Amino acid sequence: MNITRRHFGFGLAAFGLTACSSTVPAGGSSRSTGLPADLRPVPNAGYDRWVAAFRSRAEARGISQSTLRAAFRGAGYLPGVIKRDRNQTEFKRSLEDYLSIAVSDERLAKGRAAFARHGATLQALERAYGVDAEIICAIWGLESFFGERRGDVPVISATSTLAYDGRRGAFFEKQLLAALKILQSGDITPARMTGSWAGAMGHTQFIPTSYQAFAVDFTGDGRRDIWSEDPSDALASTAAYLQRNGWTRGLKWGGEAGAPGTPAGRILQPQAGGPKFAVTSNFNAIKRYNNSDAYAIGVGHLADRIAGGGPLRAGFPPDTYGLTKDDRILLQKRLTAKGFDTGGADGVLGPKSRAAISGYQSSRGLPATGDPSPALLASLN
Repeated sequence: MNITRRHFGFGLAAFGLTACSSTVPAGGSSRSTGLPADLRPVPNAGYDRWVAAFRSRAEARGISQSTLRAAFRGAGYLPGVIKRDRNQTEFKRSLEDYLSIAVSDERLAKGRAAFARHGATLQALERAYGVDAEIICAIWGLESFFGERRGDVPVISATSTLAYDGRRGAFFEKQLLAALKILQSGDITPARMTGSWAGAMGHTQFIPTSYQAFAVDFTGDGRRDIWSEDPSDALASTAAYLQRNGWTRGLKWGGEAGAPGTPAGRILQPQAGGPKFAVTSNFNAIKRYNNSDAYAIGVGHLADRIAGGGPLRAGFPPDTYGLTKDDRILLQKRLTAKGFDTGGADGVLGPKSRAAISGYQSSRGLPATGDPSPALLASLN
């Protein structure tokens, strides 16, 4: 079976690397009152008419009236979902920036701690499915920051809003029907069925149709609970997904070309002047989870680092502004020291760093472009 988990971009979490709108409360994943105002239901007569018509279609597909009543009780039109769907942009970063976030010091530390806590489960999954324990853990890390950012948007509201909106109506109606079938099966309650604004759910962010195809009850409690504080079912579902999408037991995903232990494979160089990677068929299996070379390299490299491997040996060239990563980190530190908060010093110049640059430029009477440069860095000395 060869099913793509994501038919469109959930954004790899806009380089927060989670598709979620906010974090899950520590006590569980019940429907949150802490959502932004635009992710709470608002009256919409057109949406109400659409739901009324949809109910008949859902009943014809085997959804009971009691399931529909329970699912739509408290559900409604979420304007923020449409806003986020419309605002998805083709936001491209260099592989260097991507890996700076995907394999940050914080994510790596949390990954090693998560692996230590759940090592017995991850090793059991490797034995059962043949997928490397560290690969499963790394996907968990990129999808929800090891369970910290699962999302708390009600899935029925999110998918029905997007289905009603119509831009990808057929796709999201299919997701809504799948979500209702999941509720009808008893795996989860409507209040606990939460996820991203686009309906991706649980520790490893499955859309409802992928849940139906691949979710696993690894704990044996009769429910495939990918939302639980216990990540076992979600991690098992990810292992099952990879196994059924071509993962070969005992074969590494690849690695930096020429590094010890890297298998022979197809050579990739995603960033000109940067490291080269030799990748195997298991790299392609990871891409079935998210069809991006950067994502698959991020998963593989994070997995290798969790297992105790070192950083990449080859460096990256200066960026288009002539700055190296060390230069960008220094720029962020100097801006913050002068009162222009960049939100951290990771060498990735995101919106907050660019706003800080603009603020500094304005304070000096310069055009507020938000663009870095060696001269700007020098002026901050």
